[in-house]
Amino acid sequence: MIPVALGTPKGLRIHIGLFGRRNAGKSSLVNRLANQEISIVSDVPGTTTDPVEKACELAPIGPVVFIDTAGVDDDAGSLGAARVRRSKAILEWVDIAVVVGAASGLEQDDIELIHAAQTLKTPCVIALNKADLHRPNQAAVAEAKSLGLPVVLCDAHTGRGIDELRQAVIRIVQTQIDPDRPLAGHLAEAGDTVLLVTPIDTGAPKGRLILPQVQAIRELLDTHAKCFVVQQDRVAEALSELRQDPKFIMTDSQAVLEVARQTPSRIPLTTFSIQLAYAKSDLIALAEGAAALGRLRDGDRVLICESCSHLPQPEDIGRIKIPKWLREHTGVKLNFEISVGKDFPEDLSPYAVLIQCGGCVVTRRHLLMRLRRASMQGVPMTNYGLAICYLQGILERVLACHPDALEAYLKASRK
Repeated sequence: MIPVALGTPKGLRIHIGLFGRRNAGKSSLVNRLANQEISIVSDVPGTTTDPVEKACELAPIGPVVFIDTAGVDDDAGSLGAARVRRSKAILEWVDIAVVVGAASGLEQDDIELIHAAQTLKTPCVIALNKADLHRPNQAAVAEAKSLGLPVVLCDAHTGRGIDELRQAVIRIVQTQIDPDRPLAGHLAEAGDTVLLVTPIDTGAPKGRLILPQVQAIRELLDTHAKCFVVQQDRVAEALSELRQDPKFIMTDSQAVLEVARQTPSRIPLTTFSIQLAYAKSDLIALAEGAAALGRLRDGDRVLICESCSHLPQPEDIGRIKIPKWLREHTGVKLNFEISVGKDFPEDLSPYAVLIQCGGCVVTRRHLLMRLRRASMQGVPMTNYGLAICYLQGILERVLACHPDALEAYLKASRK
């Protein structure tokens, strides 16, 4: 049996990153906070070169991910600069930043990290570490507190202040973190009937359903709704056997056209990907971005954004199907590029539109960071499900469950 803490997907966990200079004691603090030997600890500066992630349980808030990052003062040439960029990129999407400085005083790098976190609106706590090794500098403590953030004197070696640091993190989670919205539960009430359409294709894990499907089933059961799961070739049959219409139908995006053909217009229809956009991002902004697909011109560059690093499938939705459908729909020559994993281009200006996957493996803050960066650079962004429904000609129908998003799409389409 998988423990609850380990069974929760990373995309549904609070992500807590530790940042600071080399040899500040970040790795030791991660190990203390998690009560596990997660990171290699050494007196040699720069031991942590790549981000180290560890999923664990932090009572009473539940499943979290601690991220140990490389030092932001790494001066080992171009490789060191790349490590610093990666650490600072993580600061942009973690839910909470723990900036680790020395009890003897904050360095300029520490202050810059704190200011960057505040600019990004990343909730932050300052950990002044090695308090038993260095006499705490009260002026430094006062300076840290003047930044308007929680400050904890601690020592990873002796354990001093670790409980206080945990409590500071917990208070931030309880008071400042905006949790994911429900994926499906908000659309149904106790006693409602819901039909979920879940094709079993080459991308489905053997013996399991994909995460959004499992999440929807769990939410509907928690709501005490009746949940029926079928494949796309059984939709009409299932509807004919039900005594009354389901409250709504939710389908995989790749089967949406086939499901729509079998579903009377009186029954609301949505997709897992559209509901992921509602739960983990900003559906209104992504719906508005979908209108940009109708303005693509010859030679435009399109960025496909995959948040996970799965092996490409023979009929991969992001790499194969969406580019093929877009070329067929527009009739123009388009140039497609792929961004894979948690890294995201800093300069988005070369692209006419971004098409983001559902993002089930990353956090809501991570997806909102991408959307914010795209918006700041004036580049429209949508997601797989919205793009597929647009290309299938049924986007307006599936957005009917979200009137604000539908209005935003229609308004953007008229520009």
